[in-house]
Amino acid sequence: MVKCNDSICNLEFRILPPNFYLCSMLKDFKPVLGILLRFIVIYLVLLFAYQFYLNNGKAFGLDPFSRMIANQVSAIQNTIGYPTELYDDIKNEQVWFYVKNHYVTRMVEGCNAVSVVILFVSFIFAFYKGVKTFFFVGAGLVLLYIMNLLRIIGLNIVVVDHKEYGKMFHDFIFPAIIYGTVVVLWLVWIKFFALKHENS
Repeated sequence: MVKCNDSICNLEFRILPPNFYLCSMLKDFKPVLGILLRFIVIYLVLLFAYQFYLNNGKAFGLDPFSRMIANQVSAIQNTIGYPTELYDDIKNEQVWFYVKNHYVTRMVEGCNAVSVVILFVSFIFAFYKGVKTFFFVGAGLVLLYIMNLLRIIGLNIVVVDHKEYGKMFHDFIFPAIIYGTVVVLWLVWIKFFALKHENS
């Protein structure tokens, strides 16, 4: 075993270029920086595209996608015994749910879960792994869409039957379920798809 003299070791340390350690660090973090950059770019592109979509329909009240969700919620609630009608408030860009002779909740743009979807899609594509990325995103979008429908239906039922719990479900329980689902999908993608080749 070769022992290094302290003075020689110190000399070798001093003669390294000043930017050597910075370059070495950047090289180590290059994959992480690449993923972060992809996430930011995809997120911003989707966000601006969605904002453009919203700006083009402001004159007509609630945006078509949110209105479609409201119609589906109304149809399901009518089917399961919660008679529902929708009332347009074009000026304020919202639709009210009139359930069992009560105005219970309102559908606004923020209820369509698109912001959550943008986060989900941006993260998954940041760890792009070919064709399977599109299949996973597609399955995830279907799951999140169904869960958001159930969230709105559940909130309407809670407000109709147990109004005292409405705020708790709206502010904490249902958001935790939606965001929790996104986190679980992220973890599944990372563990079983994105890093599968690296771990094998």
